[in-house]
Amino acid sequence: MAALTVWRHPKPRNVAGRCIGHTDVSVNPRKIKRLAHRIRRAARQQKLPRVVWTSPLQRSFLVGRCLARWGWQHHVDARLSEMNFGAWDGLRWSEIGVEAVDLWCADFAAHAPGGGESVSQVLARCHSIWAEFSATQKPLSVVGHAGWISALNWLLANGDALPSAAQWPGSAPYNSAHRCPFSPKPHELA
Repeated sequence: MAALTVWRHPKPRNVAGRCIGHTDVSVNPRKIKRLAHRIRRAARQQKLPRVVWTSPLQRSFLVGRCLARWGWQHHVDARLSEMNFGAWDGLRWSEIGVEAVDLWCADFAAHAPGGGESVSQVLARCHSIWAEFSATQKPLSVVGHAGWISALNWLLANGDALPSAAQWPGSAPYNSAHRCPFSPKPHELA
């Protein structure tokens, strides 16, 4: 069965304790190349096409660019980006404060933290690109972000139901691979 293989990008520099969404943080070039090698090796072993999709954020994009230098097709789609935390983006969680986070958690799916993007908006983006990918029924590789991967995991397990903060899937580890088989009926999530 065809599947989407989603790899979480390598760990960026100087992100500990910070809210990172659309903030375009840097990654050690060796870590970028190391993940690109792992993706290339996995594609060879599984006989996958040499095609990768990434977000425009450099922690994802640069892995795709590295693979493109090795002859891969590299597609960039903003729907694969991490959640936009608006005014929170790039701040230390301690600067945002517990009260603001509690307000978000109280209305987790609908509240747009920092005036950015709500979880339901991330789920809608994720659903949109998943529907396109699954309609092709072709194996694909994606370099994604923790929030986007969590959104995909939620959609695949729960369809259109909206999550509470307590239900939201945990973050995927850096450099990890997640294989998501396409449904035999791509419209199941519609």
